[in-house]
Amino acid sequence: MAKLTKAQREWRPGMPKKRRSTKVMFASTVLLLEAFVAVFGTLAVFGLRRDEFSPALIFSVGIGLALVLAFTCAVVTKPWGIGLGWILQLVLIASGIFEPAMYLVGALFAVAWWYGIRTGIRIDREAAQRDREQAAWEAAHPAGSEPEPGARNP
Repeated sequence: MAKLTKAQREWRPGMPKKRRSTKVMFASTVLLLEAFVAVFGTLAVFGLRRDEFSPALIFSVGIGLALVLAFTCAVVTKPWGIGLGWILQLVLIASGIFEPAMYLVGALFAVAWWYGIRTGIRIDREAAQRDREQAAWEAAHPAGSEPEPGARNP
C-alpha cells in the first residue's frame, strides 16, 4: 500500500478541506508556462546560433533554466519562494541577450507574474475574510436551532 501523506493521516470525516492559496496557484501557473517558453527559447537559440555557441552549452543552460522554473513551483509557498520567482523573471528577461525576442517575452511574463502575485494576495485576503464571516455566522446560528421551513410557531 502507498505511504499516506501527513494531510491524509490527519484527515477525519467531516473535516473542512483546507483552502489552497490562489497566489500560489497563479505563481505556479506562470512559472510552468515560463518553463515551456525556456525550452522553446532554447530550441530557437540552438537553431539560430549554434555556430556561435556550443550546442551542449545551449541545451544545458536552457534546460537547466526550464527545470529551475518548474521546480520553483514547489517553493513558492515559502517566504523566499516569491523572491526567487522575481529573480527568475529577471533571468528570463536577461535571456534576451541570446535571442532578442526574449526581452519582450520576458517582460510580458514579468507583468503576468506581478499581476498573478498581486491578484492572488487580494483574492486570498478576501477568501480569509469570507471564511471568518462564515464561521461567525455559523457560531451565531447553530445547525439545530432554526425551525423547519414548514413548521408552525406556537
